[in-house]
Amino acid sequence: MHILVLNGSPRPDGNTAAMVRAFAKGAEEAGNAVTVVNVCQKKIAGCLACEYCHQRGSGHERQCVQQDDMQDVYPVLDSADMIVLASPVYYHSFSGQLQCAINRIYALDKPKALKKAALLLSSGSDHVYSGAIYEYQNSFLNYLHLEDMGIYTAYGRQNKSPEKLDELYQFGKTLNQASFSEV
Repeated sequence: MHILVLNGSPRPDGNTAAMVRAFAKGAEEAGNAVTVVNVCQKKIAGCLACEYCHQRGSGHERQCVQQDDMQDVYPVLDSADMIVLASPVYYHSFSGQLQCAINRIYALDKPKALKKAALLLSSGSDHVYSGAIYEYQNSFLNYLHLEDMGIYTAYGRQNKSPEKLDELYQFGKTLNQASFSEV
């Protein structure tokens, strides 16, 4: 199975990146192909709401008018069975860079193979997750009709702790052919 991780952290060695590495290691050991896209290292603009991508009969359905690095992400997204959104929590939501990438998924309407999703969040406090979780559950999952595979959070001293990283590694290990054939 193919898992796409959109890492929304601007810090390559930060807490979110450590969570992503632990998850990806477990998922790869379970036999999955994992692609990690560090969206903060990409030039991905916000959605223009121009509806170019949804003009039926135009010959450019499912194509974004913006020619930036999101064009490289679309084919990976279209072939992924699962997407993992990973982000530090900024003002009770995703990083701005990740939010731009999420909004641009709209161009594909619904990615062709995508069936499941998970959320990885890191923060300095345990009471800041509600906005990001609401956005994930009520906008992202519902709009794309995806099965929720889990929400994993780490805050304060949990960040980069062996216990938390093992939890994410074990989550990745549980994702195998059987977990994808259930849908």
